[in-house]
Amino acid sequence: MIDERTVREMVRRVVLRTVQASAEAMASGDTRLVTREDVESAMPGSDLRVADRPLVTPLARQAALERGVTLVSGEDAAGIRTGVGARTVALAADHGGFEMKEELAGHLRQRGFSVIDCGTHDRDAVDYPDFALAAARLVARGQAAEAIVVDGAGIGSCMAANKVPGVRAAMCYDEATAVNSREHNAANVLTLGAGLIGGALAKRIVDTWLDTPHGAGRHARRVAKIMDIERRYLKG
Repeated sequence: MIDERTVREMVRRVVLRTVQASAEAMASGDTRLVTREDVESAMPGSDLRVADRPLVTPLARQAALERGVTLVSGEDAAGIRTGVGARTVALAADHGGFEMKEELAGHLRQRGFSVIDCGTHDRDAVDYPDFALAAARLVARGQAAEAIVVDGAGIGSCMAANKVPGVRAAMCYDEATAVNSREHNAANVLTLGAGLIGGALAKRIVDTWLDTPHGAGRHARRVAKIMDIERRYLKG
């Protein structure tokens, strides 16, 4: 068996080699270097595209572990936006949003998205929390990149979805709120009120929301604080 002293010496050597390589990369301007700041600029739970054969500092590795950030390089990085997972949207509605859900499902498929229909599948009265939960779970588990949930006002489904750890749901009623919810808040679930907006506006909101990337810098830092609040109360 390897004793504790030997293990510590092996770890020390690995760390020293990594630190030395990081220092040399910084001195030479090597773009393969991944620092803690790079990881902290990424959204929690997201993929961070990096160069081939990246040099990752120890603090960057720790930050990636804590924030659930996956470092993706080479061909994998090029496929982040085009992979099946990145083009999969979970779609759900209660009876009040059923017709709009059906309309949006066809619209999304025309745009090339894969749609997971979580129901409801007719106009019979149902409870919106059940369907908001079904769609939000798929996002939290990584089975869908985003989810869209429709009920009468969009508010109740937003509340229900936000109870699922890892979900950041936003109720949007125009294109401006769609942009803000993505760029500023990194929303991964969109809720809509079928009783408040029409089908044409709903499609514009959905398109704008899906096409708006998450913001970096100060926006990422603030979203990280939102997720820290969630983790704090989950531990409690």
